[in-house]
Amino acid sequence: MKLINIGFGNMIAAERMLSVVSPDSAPIKRLIQESRERGMLVDATYGRKTASVFIMDSDHVILSAIPADKILKGVSGVEVLGDFKEEA
Repeated sequence: MKLINIGFGNMIAAERMLSVVSPDSAPIKRLIQESRERGMLVDATYGRKTASVFIMDSDHVILSAIPADKILKGVSGVEVLGDFKEEA
């Protein structure tokens, strides 16, 4: 089992991760709120601003204060191709 450090000594199983998304969009904010209401939210931010949201195959949603590109940079088999922020 490969574990990924998501900050502050917290780890998640790489094989169980479906996606990593930014917390800024309205649909992701709704997903976080719905997960909180269902008891499926794991907040690993330690009170800091959420920088990345991990969606797991177990239907859990995990919040991290570390940006996804920094977390996934050291993970073998994962290639971060760049920042695709749209300009307004």
